[in-house]
Amino acid sequence: MSRRTLLRGTALGVGAVALPSVLAACGSGPGGVSVGSNASDAVPKKAFADVFRAYEKKSKKTVRVNTVNHENFQENINRYLQGTPDDVFMWFAGNRMQYFARKGLLADISDLWRDFDGFSDALKKQSTGADGKQYFVPLYYYPWAVFHRKSVFQEKGYEVPKTFDQYRALARQMEKDGLVPFAFGDKDGWPAMGTFDYLNMRANGYDFHLALMSGQKSWNSPQVKQVFDLWRGLMPYHQKGANGRTWQEATQSLAQKKAGMTVLGLPHPGQQFSAADRADLDFFPFPEIDPSFGQEAVEAPIDGFLMSRKAKDTSGAKDLLKYLATPRAEDIYLRSDPNNIAVNSGADTGAYTPLQKKAVELVAGARQISQFMDRDTRPDFASTVMIQAIQQFLNKPDDIDGLVNDIERQKKQIFAAE
Repeated sequence: MSRRTLLRGTALGVGAVALPSVLAACGSGPGGVSVGSNASDAVPKKAFADVFRAYEKKSKKTVRVNTVNHENFQENINRYLQGTPDDVFMWFAGNRMQYFARKGLLADISDLWRDFDGFSDALKKQSTGADGKQYFVPLYYYPWAVFHRKSVFQEKGYEVPKTFDQYRALARQMEKDGLVPFAFGDKDGWPAMGTFDYLNMRANGYDFHLALMSGQKSWNSPQVKQVFDLWRGLMPYHQKGANGRTWQEATQSLAQKKAGMTVLGLPHPGQQFSAADRADLDFFPFPEIDPSFGQEAVEAPIDGFLMSRKAKDTSGAKDLLKYLATPRAEDIYLRSDPNNIAVNSGADTGAYTPLQKKAVELVAGARQISQFMDRDTRPDFASTVMIQAIQQFLNKPDDIDGLVNDIERQKKQIFAAE
């Protein structure tokens, strides 16, 4: 799911002046439990509607869904949670959740977790705040990879690249064949972060990625300069004008066979392909750069639900969260949105598409799993520094020294503040 300027909203502290809120919670009470939804795109919106309908039928309770444009939801989330939020709302695992837990804006649901079944220890860890309490109910995850159309690779005789040199050679060949090698759009500020993360993890390893995201490593180090230098070498093969293009527009060029590849998460291209074309969508793991790290790290963000600290119908909210933690809820969701992967071990994988099965294998075979730059680092650093820094790099990829020195200077200020 996209996160757009989430990061502007999450960076705003309690009492700070926020952008005018476009989020107006439904409220709760006798009308039923209310849910704040960022699922404004057609495919996930229908899938969640199916889940809530099934819950209403089973529980005889009412769910009132407050659907807000996905990007506006993220942009105004901080003001929303400090105002009159819905009882339950959609959000992300890891640091995205932990940030609001530290601010005291989330309800502790550790009592529910004691009865949950089918979630791994790793999932529980991603649902736990710094205080050791659980706040998050995971629903699905989705890996990031390099997506392409099978038919294009077959028609042109392209082979899946395993190494970075092969990756660049494939991009050169695609350009000769009249294709844009990489469909690319970063108007929303976050999609390009996935390319950075993979270049970083392939060149420097997963541990370096985590240390860099937590402020322990320097952004003007030789390792980070190498990441931007590797990326600069790929820039001639990317769609021009990325900062003015959405990821939806970029993936449409892949669907139209105008572009050869794109680095995104599983739902993104899947939602832009027609049902008739979806079987032609395929992916391969981001190629190896340093053999000592191989392709062992995979980005696989987790999405799910949280309960607001200000929930009016706490019993109704907890009852809904219990249902959302069941394999049944995941099965219903994925029936309408086969662009994600269930997190509960009891979910029915028999109906998975070949692409979903391949995604499961990719994550199962990973030695390390990252959540994504804007989920692995502080939200204020991601929003006020990295969105602008990467977009600046896309416009002017030659001033790497100036770029990384500026990032490091701002990082020191932000990380020293807490």
